[in-house]
Amino acid sequence: MAQPRVQSEYPAVAPGVRDFIGGRTRKMLIDGKWVEAASGKTLTSYDPATEEPLAEVPAGEKEDIDRAVKAARKAFETGPWRRMTASERGRAIWKLADLVERHGEEFAQLETLDNGKPLAVSRAADVPLVVDHFRYYAGWATKVEGETIPVSIPGQQMLTYTLREPVGVVGQIIPWNFPLLMAAWKLGVALACGNTVVLKPAEQTPLSALRLGELLDEAGIPPGVVNIVTGYGETAGAALAEHPDVDKIAFTGSTEVGKIIMRAASGNLKRVSLELGGKSPNIIFADADLDSAAIGAANAIFFNHGQCCCAGSRLYIEAKAYDTVMPKLVEYSEKIKLGPGMDLATEMGPLVSSEQYQRVTGFLDSGKKGGGKAASGGGRPKSLAKGYFVEPTVFTDVKADAKILREEIFGPVVCTIPFKNVDEVAKAGNDTTYGLAAAVWTKDIAKANRLAQTLKAGTVWINCYNVFDAAAPFGGYKQSGFGREMGKAALELYTQIKTVWTNLGPH
Repeated sequence: MAQPRVQSEYPAVAPGVRDFIGGRTRKMLIDGKWVEAASGKTLTSYDPATEEPLAEVPAGEKEDIDRAVKAARKAFETGPWRRMTASERGRAIWKLADLVERHGEEFAQLETLDNGKPLAVSRAADVPLVVDHFRYYAGWATKVEGETIPVSIPGQQMLTYTLREPVGVVGQIIPWNFPLLMAAWKLGVALACGNTVVLKPAEQTPLSALRLGELLDEAGIPPGVVNIVTGYGETAGAALAEHPDVDKIAFTGSTEVGKIIMRAASGNLKRVSLELGGKSPNIIFADADLDSAAIGAANAIFFNHGQCCCAGSRLYIEAKAYDTVMPKLVEYSEKIKLGPGMDLATEMGPLVSSEQYQRVTGFLDSGKKGGGKAASGGGRPKSLAKGYFVEPTVFTDVKADAKILREEIFGPVVCTIPFKNVDEVAKAGNDTTYGLAAAVWTKDIAKANRLAQTLKAGTVWINCYNVFDAAAPFGGYKQSGFGREMGKAALELYTQIKTVWTNLGPH
């Protein structure tokens, strides 16, 4: 494993970031006002690279969720947001994108400090994708349309049409792996469709969502339209999921918690959309560009420290190319520079929290005990005494029933498996309870597309991985959830259809 640079290079802390770090106590946003939790309780946000506190935020609970839902309901029923023209709503969302872009360095640094990801990634991926996402849905605000229907009623003339209306008050619970981007994924479409929102950020990474909340008024989004309640999933998240006055709940996170959300939402039969876990198969055929495929396979699992729901954590390599691809993959993994995300030399930062560190290292131990061999990595880098760091790890000799092959790890750990033919790898790729993503590497495009149709996954990449665009739907099959984020498809989650009949008299 390459050693971190001795002379680290850190950028100057952006002015807006200083207001969020240094042990300061933040507030949460309810009805356009910054407030403490009703209980006065707080929780601590930590820098995962140093294990030191960054800031205190309110530990919201049921009473706070009640206040936020009440504010969102009032804003939806009697506030100006729904009554604005679609063009006005679109301009407000576009203005929010402009403001995020203007404060892009602040958001990038907050994301890196709170989550641990390299600053270069926050700058080049997270923040630009957020801006693009808001702008994409700003454009959709004027295109949420109904339609006329040529019905056939004997002897009568009928004008029959549909209205596509907002669902109402939406509860949105976002994860810690892409905190700001996941907030944008949820907020952009909800706002474009005219809904109001109660947003619950992950307790590990609340800071960028709170900073986003500071821009809402300047963007022209009225009070109560977006409420941001920080707190733990077991308290604030659970209260939001079961709240009787929430019309829809949207959740991104683990499959285990997704099942809890489903049960909690049954009380008032609120709409539910879930983007959950994955154990994605990444398939390399011998006829692929093996250099590109090896790099692609490394990026598929090591991007964002493997903390991606669609990470390519099961790597299937055609047997006759296995001995060619493996050394390339191992070499790439061993060259990755680990270190604090704010160090400009860093290529992989720490895991997000102590809890996540314990989870991932537990899987490493399980893999070794089960007979798997770590061809690279396999533990904590000796050169980093503090922080939740785990080496990029490549496992070989993994048994078909091994825990590390069956369960989602959510860390920089990949299992490599040789295969002989298309039928074998298709069956193996689908042999999972998950179905979020998959990838195929080959020069035979016909073979790739046939296999793409066979794989049970919501996204299949061919000769690429982790490619996203606001216009392209994303979501899962099987226990990876249902509903789609992004694209036109997401409008279905945040609107409902009303059919209007008008009797125009005898034919």
